[in-house]
Amino acid sequence: MNKILILASILILAVSCATLTSMQTTATNDTPQFQNLKILPQNISEAELESIMKSFNTALGVKCGHCHAAKPDGQGLDFASDAKMEKHISRGMMQMTKEINENYFSKYPQDGMVNQIACMTCHNGQPEAYHYQKKLEK
Repeated sequence: MNKILILASILILAVSCATLTSMQTTATNDTPQFQNLKILPQNISEAELESIMKSFNTALGVKCGHCHAAKPDGQGLDFASDAKMEKHISRGMMQMTKEINENYFSKYPQDGMVNQIACMTCHNGQPEAYHYQKKLEK
């Protein structure tokens, strides 16, 4: 009888812990808490944010540490930090690209035409867009 009572108690405790854990995980997954987003929407999903960041890696030929500062302990990156100037420049470029697309390309949709620009348009895999300009001048 005692063994059944102990087993039932353990089972109830395990189910309770699993339920609480899944409730916490669900709440966290439904509302990601990214810090210091100034251009991107606050409710962006983790998949969308990661996709955008990877597009920057490709378009500029850089890794995450180009814009994101290292954590004080040197272990990984502090994504919320504004310590690097490159992050400020990136925000300005994102705003510029958005404004160009909204003010010039979205008003004149045409089949077969480029209807928007992106980082790759000017950077072409280089950290600084002027490399593209220098190629044009040659």
